[in-house]
This record gives sequence, C-alpha cells and structure tokens, in this order.
Amino acid sequence: MKAFYSDHFVLPLPEGHRFPMSKYARLRARVLDEGVVAAADLIEAPAASWDELRLAHAAPYVQAVATGTLPAEMQRRIGFPWSPEMVERSRRSSGATIAAARVALREGVAANLAGGTHHAFVDRGEGYCVFNDVAVAARVLQHTHRCRRLAVVDCDVHQGNGTAAIFRDDPSVFTFSMHGAKNFPFHKDVSDLDVELADGMGDDEYLALLARHLPGVLDGHRPELVFYLAGADPYAGDRLGRLGLSVEGLRARDEYVFGCCLAARVPVVVVMSGGYAPEVDDIVRIHLNTIRVAAAHRAHWSGGA
Repeated sequence: MKAFYSDHFVLPLPEGHRFPMSKYARLRARVLDEGVVAAADLIEAPAASWDELRLAHAAPYVQAVATGTLPAEMQRRIGFPWSPEMVERSRRSSGATIAAARVALREGVAANLAGGTHHAFVDRGEGYCVFNDVAVAARVLQHTHRCRRLAVVDCDVHQGNGTAAIFRDDPSVFTFSMHGAKNFPFHKDVSDLDVELADGMGDDEYLALLARHLPGVLDGHRPELVFYLAGADPYAGDRLGRLGLSVEGLRARDEYVFGCCLAARVPVVVVMSGGYAPEVDDIVRIHLNTIRVAAAHRAHWSGGA
C-alpha cells in the first residue's frame, strides 16, 4: 500500500503548544520499522498547487495564506501563527490526500500519514486546519473527471464542520460525521448525516452506531471513492475527546469501515485526522493500527476478496 508523508515539513510552534506535531514523524518511523508499508511505498507528499487549492477555497483566502496577510483573528482561529513553513506544510498535507486519492482509484486503498483537516471552510481555517485536504482532493478528482460521486466518512471525534459547509449544497459528495455531541465545534454545521455521540460512549455502543449507519451511506449514495477520516481522538485517554473508546475498539472501527468498503468494492483514501492523548506514543499506536488495517485491506483488494 502506498502512503504519503509530509512530516519533515514542520510548523515552528511556540513552546508548550498542545498540537502534537511530533506524532507524524513518529508514525512514519513506526510504519517503516514494523514493515507495515514498504520503504519504496512511502512517498514524499507533493505540494497542492494554488489552482488546486482554489477549487475548494476562495481565492482571497488562498492569497492571504500564500502571502502572509492573514488577519490576526484568522490566525487565532486556525491556532497556528502564520509562517512560510505553515504554508508549505498545509500545501503538502493537501497534496498528499490528492496523490493518495489518485492511487486509491487504481489500487483500492492508499493513505495520507497526516491530513483530515476538516475544520477548514471555503474562506477560512480553524481548529488547526488551514486548507481542507479532503475537500481539495474531492474537487480535484471531480475537476479532472476522475470521479463524480464521493463520500466522506468522518470518524474524528469533532464534527467536520468545514467539510459539511463546503459540500452542503452538493449532492455529489455525501458527508457522514460521527462526533461528540457536546464537543468542539460548539456550533455544528449540517452534514448529510450527523451521528452525535454522548460523552463517555464506549466501544460497543459506538460500533453499533457505525454498523447501523455506514452500510446505508454506501448503498444509498454509491460513491466511487470514500475519504475516511480515522481520528485517534475518540480514544478514552484523549485530552480533547470526551469519549471512552479503547485502542482495540478503534481498531475494530477501522476494520469495520474498510470491510464495508471492500465488500462494496469502493476504493478508500484514509487520512489520520485528530489525536491529542497526553502520551504521543498512544496517538501513534492508534494511527499505526489504522495503517496496518488499511494495508491488510489493500492486500485483500488485490486478491479480489
């Protein structure tokens, strides 16, 4: 399975910043050390072009990011101070999802070892999200006529409000979000299907809800490609999650999503999305399990299972 990385494009963050930037490099190291993905299949992410970014984002916003003219309030909402490194990292993260989407259409499954920046809107970013990588990739595929019908399966603990807003009036892209009812963003947007989760929800109830809704999304919309946001933040130990899933429960979630897509013969692009456990190694372990499951399903896809 091919996986795209951008961890060597690092944001210079203030001391004590709570975004776990180090998780990306650690994840790539574990993926390589444990042989989950072959070294030849770990590929540096290309940068999304400005034209590609403008397919999902307003031209004035893209220009402000590019030139460092984002107002202070916009930077505050994003959560990162502007820097050239922030711009490059954000372009690479979007480029990785575009590249993974193109590969998945050929090979069934591919991964971005970052991405999932679902709080970025057409004209602004927020919640550590500058550009919405999934929305950009979806628009690129549609613009180049690679795909017409797409689905977003968002299992990050926070609602993908930016994604929901971008595709609100577009029936070609189905947005499905399972997220904490009382968690950020406190003003939710409206996805095609929102499943709100009570604080403290554990493995069994979560997995039952996923099984109740996901097959209907695939059967009803019949997407040509699924973008799967495999957030690590429903984990019980996550600082920002408020749910109670175990590491094993999150792996079962991944198995179910990939299994459904494989059964429906729908290619999948997986992106990592959020994770804020105090111990970065816990986040990495959850993300590593996701990549391990994805790689296993890539092998099943090749075998025609």
